[in-house]
Amino acid sequence: MRKLIRHTVALSLPAMMALGGTLCSQPAAAASLAPLPAGDYSARSVCAAPEPGHAGCLAVELEAITPAARAHNHPLGITTDSAVVSQGSAANGDFGLRPSDLHRAYKLPTEATAPQTIALIDAYDDPHAEADLRVYDETFGLPSCTTANGCFEKVNEHGEAGKLPAAEEGWAMEISLDVQVAHATCQSCRILLVEASSSSYENLSTAELTAGKLGATEISNSWGGPEAGEPASAENNTAFNQSGIVITASAGDDGYLNWDGGESRYANFPASSPHVVAVGGTRLELGVNGGRVSETVWNGLGAGGGGCSSVFTAPQWQQSLSDWSSVGCGTHRSIADVSADADPYTGAAVYDASNQCESEPGVHWCSIGGTSLASPLIAAVYALAGGAHGVAYPAKTLYEGELKAPGALHDITSGSNGECTAGYTSRGLSGCPSSQEAAASCKGTLSCLTGTGYDGPTGVGTPNGIVAFEPGGVDPAGSEPPENEEGGPATGTSPAPASSSPAPPAQQAPPAASTSSQPIPVLSELELTHGALIAATHALARVFTVEFSFRMSIHDSVRGSLALQRTVHGHAVWITLPKAKALEIAAHSGNNYARMPAHGKLTPGIYRLTLTPARGVSRSIVFRVV
Repeated sequence: MRKLIRHTVALSLPAMMALGGTLCSQPAAAASLAPLPAGDYSARSVCAAPEPGHAGCLAVELEAITPAARAHNHPLGITTDSAVVSQGSAANGDFGLRPSDLHRAYKLPTEATAPQTIALIDAYDDPHAEADLRVYDETFGLPSCTTANGCFEKVNEHGEAGKLPAAEEGWAMEISLDVQVAHATCQSCRILLVEASSSSYENLSTAELTAGKLGATEISNSWGGPEAGEPASAENNTAFNQSGIVITASAGDDGYLNWDGGESRYANFPASSPHVVAVGGTRLELGVNGGRVSETVWNGLGAGGGGCSSVFTAPQWQQSLSDWSSVGCGTHRSIADVSADADPYTGAAVYDASNQCESEPGVHWCSIGGTSLASPLIAAVYALAGGAHGVAYPAKTLYEGELKAPGALHDITSGSNGECTAGYTSRGLSGCPSSQEAAASCKGTLSCLTGTGYDGPTGVGTPNGIVAFEPGGVDPAGSEPPENEEGGPATGTSPAPASSSPAPPAQQAPPAASTSSQPIPVLSELELTHGALIAATHALARVFTVEFSFRMSIHDSVRGSLALQRTVHGHAVWITLPKAKALEIAAHSGNNYARMPAHGKLTPGIYRLTLTPARGVSRSIVFRVV
């Protein structure tokens, strides 16, 4: 077992000699400056391993272990054109990724399309949270976010501004990461910090419900633990079943089923809950000016979590994936849904006034990664896109987004979060081939190995703008099909109601997954016919009808619709064609062919064909008419 997170890793003597020779020959200032090898650093978990009934925070700090690294005059995670300075600068990228780096890499706006409140759920108190955020904002030129201007609020698990819990330095660093990454990503969002009195699931679940009652539109959870038993009990799981609120949760930092975290093998809760957006981890490498060079599964100094739940059934929108049979989870929930940067070597610069983050006397900047970085980042991307938009379980939006707008997500197709006992390379990457990791952990299935489209380690991918985070099944004049694809516990236990507060109109929580034997229809392999593809891509063709094929698992009626993409206020939206009447198809088991009359010539543009089974999940394809 590699077990890197809580250990300091030393370079071999030959490696140190080679590194020393490189440093001696380097000029004091260079046209471009690359990061030092990852072997100059180690990584440690910010929080201690949790006790039974408690969760652990999932932040991972990068620690310098060589004189060159401790000088902090090389960038982390990026290549810059800055000159070497004597002590290093967070503004220059010498302590990790800056807000501008995250925005360039993921092509994100800085302000939300509507007022949003991001809640961060953490344990214990960070007495310096607001003061640390002020330093962070001033360093990177972000809008001020304070209690005085109404942007920042801190309460205890019961929603009280007073009676805050005791402080704990590990969780305080986690809080600094959560608050600063959320504000860096969505700079117009209100930040609500809800501090539980301890790291017990009972207290954290109370804080979760309080965030919803206080009007949070997004809730981020950068913590987790084993899902079996008390953590994923019906009572605790209720806190994450808040219909119409985006709830994100970190998938973990110890690889597939936590293989690098001890003897137990488990998926992390609450990420395993079908009610939340489970967020996996990647390694994001940036070049000069923040250009995205590569992004792979995080597996080296720690590894992105994930795996198949042993408690929860997969939501129907996950089971209807075209490659679901290759995932290897059967009917059980697969983690993750989406992913973002989590490798501490390519982590974020964080300011924290605690003693744990004092890299040099008086210098309180740290580089922190882990899926604790990825969860608030993804929550803030949802906020930038305007929140849940009334969708009961916003994870579903991502699966639709993958279909409605090709390219709206970075599809991560390299790497695995499976087990490797060979250590890691000088670049801080796993020392094993991905195929070997996957063979050892998940028998080569997509539950721990990347592939085109959905896979367990990275879900549907990483953000490439905000289009994939906007609902794709709703047109401006229409309504979303009933939200009835929730996954319940695999044991057949029905989840409790969403919360004690009433749900918004027309947004009641969906029923638990049916325990009846009646199969749910699955629509797959939707594609244009060869003739339709030729007509759509031929400039001289006159397209009046869209021919397509699809496959059904069982007999069912299917409704089809056609929409055209338009740009409104700088954002892509889908407008259902007024002359294209809805198509009703009596589909049979197996392959089906049909035509969608456009009731007029299709003008050049991008179109979306959507098919919705009467009792199943919608599938869409996007195509261009030239």
